[in-house]
Amino acid sequence: MFFVDNPYISDFFKITVRDNNIPIVATDIAKQSGLLSGTNIISEESAIKMARESDDLAIYTTSENAIGWIAKHLAFSNLPQKTELFKNKLQFRKMSQSLYPGFFFKGVRIEELRTLQIDTIPLPCIIKPAVGFFSMGVHKVSTAEEWAASVETILTEVEQCKSLYPKEVLDTSSYIIEQVINGEEFAIDAYYNAAGEAVILSIFRHMFSSDTDVSDRVYTTSKEIIKNNLQEFTEFTDKIGKLAGVRNFPVHIELRREKDGTLLPIEVNPMRFGGWCSTADMTFHAYGFNPYLHYYSQKKPNWEKALQGKEGKLFSLIVLDNSTGTKGEEISSFDYEKLLSTFEKPLELRKINYSQYPVFGFLFTETQEDNFLELQNILDSDLKQFIQIVK
Repeated sequence: MFFVDNPYISDFFKITVRDNNIPIVATDIAKQSGLLSGTNIISEESAIKMARESDDLAIYTTSENAIGWIAKHLAFSNLPQKTELFKNKLQFRKMSQSLYPGFFFKGVRIEELRTLQIDTIPLPCIIKPAVGFFSMGVHKVSTAEEWAASVETILTEVEQCKSLYPKEVLDTSSYIIEQVINGEEFAIDAYYNAAGEAVILSIFRHMFSSDTDVSDRVYTTSKEIIKNNLQEFTEFTDKIGKLAGVRNFPVHIELRREKDGTLLPIEVNPMRFGGWCSTADMTFHAYGFNPYLHYYSQKKPNWEKALQGKEGKLFSLIVLDNSTGTKGEEISSFDYEKLLSTFEKPLELRKINYSQYPVFGFLFTETQEDNFLELQNILDSDLKQFIQIVK
């Protein structure tokens, strides 16, 4: 069974669950989410009964907002505990410590940030909410001199974003400080099947504009990216799954490959693929198979078939986060047409209410490798050229 929740449910997802009779749990949010007529909607009581009767129930959430419902109503199962193992970054580091024994991390309460002795922390470091989402509150601190300013920025951000998501998704009361993981970054959509085996559904390379950039602006997949990493990333994902003991469990993994070839996890997001129905929908655009159905039906992608004819093509998910320095409520308009004109082949544009969320939208594109400049331009852009300010 699947759960839907705020902030966003794509039309592709809605069509998928309706046309394939996938049960959707009738939570209060689901009833207001605009699901299509004919969708197989089941009561909360039926969902609880199904979970009690099966240890191998395939559950998926479009949003981590639904984790609260699972924690409350399925507490009799091991699902809330397994979810917390991944969602809480401090718990995840403790769980995976046997795989990465030399990795530095430390948990701190928000009220401890100002008084923390920075000379006890190896620099550079990353500080982020122990329970977080969407790069909110994530900061890189390279020197002791930067620490105080970073803490003040974090405390300001807490006030701005703490009401956007429930605490199961974004909890700004505690933070994790950990060593910087260097190297090329990737994002993976995967699931663990009924036997606990890892199945990779997509691989995206996460690009950055600089060494200090921690944004989610551009994720790109291609035939080369898939072929070069599929086996190694499957083995990597498998190790984590065996450590956690999960089955029928979807995940969105962020990792980096360091210069010596070591793969280190940044985080593993439970019960979903990329947030906002993003990476899974992009995978369908790029390769023609449906990740939601593959998970629900326990299918593995036929990568040989999926990659045919994809030579020289880059498929990108572009997150139009508000990097303008202007608050959403102070922006009167965003010129989406001007944005689209800067790309050779836009595949889909999703406009988001930027007054409510710190993002203008999501753009899916296809780019020829020799036209990489268009991706570099949006990666470097602060998006100011697309906005009009309220007068």
